[in-house]
Amino acid sequence: MNSKNRLQDSITFIFLFILAILFLSPILIVLMNSFKGRFFISDTPFAFPTTQTFVGMENYFSGIAKTGFIQAFGYSLFITVFSVGAIVLFTSMTAWCITRIKSRLSTFIYYFLVFSMIVPFQMVMFSMSKMANILHLDNPIGIIVLYLGFGAGLSVFVFSGFIKNIPHEIEEAATMDGCNPLQTFFLIVFPILKPITTTVAILNAMWIWNDYLLPYLVIGSNYKTIPIAVQYLQGGYGSRDMGAMMAMLILAIIPIIIFYLSLQQYIIKGVAAGAVKG
Repeated sequence: MNSKNRLQDSITFIFLFILAILFLSPILIVLMNSFKGRFFISDTPFAFPTTQTFVGMENYFSGIAKTGFIQAFGYSLFITVFSVGAIVLFTSMTAWCITRIKSRLSTFIYYFLVFSMIVPFQMVMFSMSKMANILHLDNPIGIIVLYLGFGAGLSVFVFSGFIKNIPHEIEEAATMDGCNPLQTFFLIVFPILKPITTTVAILNAMWIWNDYLLPYLVIGSNYKTIPIAVQYLQGGYGSRDMGAMMAMLILAIIPIIIFYLSLQQYIIKGVAAGAVKG
C-alpha cells in the first residue's frame, strides 16, 4: 500500500470517527444526565456528573416507580414481538404469492401495498383511531392488526424483491416431491428468506418499539407502552422530572440496541439482496 492510499484511508477513518461521535453523542449525553440530580441537568447538560450532581441510581428507581416501567415494558414487548411476528409471517407469504402468481389481481395488490408506503400517517390517524374503536381494536391484541397494516407495504416490497431472485426450479422440485403450496413455502422458501426476514424484523421492531403516536391514539393510557409511560413524567405547567426521564430513556433503548447489534450483520446483506429487483 503506497503513501497515497494510506493517506486516503486515514482521512476516511477520521471522517467516519467524527461521524460516529456525532451520532452517538445524543445517547451519551442522555446516559450522562441520567446520573445527575434533576435540578442540575438544565444548568449543566453537557458536563460530566460531579460529587455534587451525581445521584447514582436514584433516577432509575424513581422513574421505574413513577411510570410503572415494568408493566409498560411488558406491554411494549408483547406488542413488538407479536406485531413483528405477524408482519414477517403474513407479508412473506403475501410477497411469495403475488410474485409467483402473475395476474392483474396480484399486480394490483402489489402496487396497492407499495402505494400505501407513501401515504402519510397523519392523513389517516384520526379515521384509523375511530375505526379501531368501532372494531374493538383499541387493546394490545387489536393494535397488532394495525401494525400489520401499516408495516405491510414496505415488508411486502422488500420480500418481493428478494423472492424474485429465488430460482423457480427449487420450488418445482419440491412440488414434484409431493409438497403442497404451504409445505413448499415453509420448508423450502421461508428458510431461504432468512437474511431478508431478519432485516424486515429489525426494521419493524425498531419502529414499533419506539412508536409513540399510534399506541397513544389507539390504546392511550389504558395500556401504556414505554414511550407513553416516559411521556407521563412531564407534569402540568411544564414541570418535568428530567432525571427520571433520562433514566427511563436509557432503559427504553437498551433492549432495541441489543437486538439491533445482535442481528445487524444481516441488514446490509438483506437490503442489498432485496433491492436487486424491486
